[in-house]
Amino acid sequence: MVQLTSAQAKALRNVTKYARRHKPAAERQIEHILKMANVPWELFREAKEKVFKGARVALHFHPDRLAANGESVAGNLLESGVYKNQFETSISAGSLTARKGGLRHQHEQKLFGGAYNRWAVKGHHRPKYGALDLTFSADGPSPRFGSCFLLLKPQISWRSTFTYLDSFTLPQSKGTYAEFDLIWSALLLDLFQSRSALGKKDVTVRGFLESLLENVGSPHRQPHLGEASRNLDHYIEAQVHGPVSLSSDSELLVADPSFKNTSVGHELQRLSAKYKVRLLWHMGFAMAVAEIPPDFRGAGMPSLAKRIAGEGVLTTEMIGRAVANLTKHPSAWAKRGSYAEVLQELKLLWHVLL
Repeated sequence: MVQLTSAQAKALRNVTKYARRHKPAAERQIEHILKMANVPWELFREAKEKVFKGARVALHFHPDRLAANGESVAGNLLESGVYKNQFETSISAGSLTARKGGLRHQHEQKLFGGAYNRWAVKGHHRPKYGALDLTFSADGPSPRFGSCFLLLKPQISWRSTFTYLDSFTLPQSKGTYAEFDLIWSALLLDLFQSRSALGKKDVTVRGFLESLLENVGSPHRQPHLGEASRNLDHYIEAQVHGPVSLSSDSELLVADPSFKNTSVGHELQRLSAKYKVRLLWHMGFAMAVAEIPPDFRGAGMPSLAKRIAGEGVLTTEMIGRAVANLTKHPSAWAKRGSYAEVLQELKLLWHVLL
């Protein structure tokens, strides 16, 4: 069993206490929704038990991005056998503010009740960000944060905190497995009101709960045959407290097939063999440059895609190669803007491809 630091344990306690204070209202809403949706309490109870016993957190990442040491994420994972957070790698597919005094630092102070607000807390003590996988899509629960993902063992969820949707907005619905009713309440409300949640559409409360009973415990059996959620915004974010070891905490690695037969792909295969983490390839993402829209992530997306892929087909691996080129040769991209501006454009192009 992992020994948490005092700050990590306090973060879990603080979020649990918060969720416990708001538990009565959440319970009332859950009861009301189940009644209105004509869903028996027993079905909800069984689904909860299944989740707490077998649901997994997925950690999304782009394996070809370059970390602070100049090595790829995949290469660093292969070398260290440890999944690192934004404060350690200095890279992120979300907010690029993981530094002392930055927005991520400030948000973590608020999110965890100041648990990490101590001089003794080092960067590697801070949480790793992922999402709780309750939809079992081939591309994972929050693909906007990476084309590949590690699926952790179920017990890791018990040392995680959770928010319904992205924690950067400091949502009111948060909790731990010890007190999860705020998350359940928000999830069931979305299902009941809009028949959609977590990237799934046209699904009822009953249908979603039945899916949990059927799929929790055996997800991603054949991701290359599965459907992609292409989910950008709707997920149960997980903040994993304590270290994440590939050999002892990870169960499965699902990767984008555009990395096959590349140096990054070889690193992923070696990682799989070295740490005994099963490697699977999902269906992949590709789009003809001619089909890149000018009105989803900005008018500059078509020209950026054309620079990267010419008149051909844009893939995940091509975007990563462009990011690496920008990092090594920022002056070559100066006509498009500053390093930070072009990096943001490339991040948005991934959203378009997704």
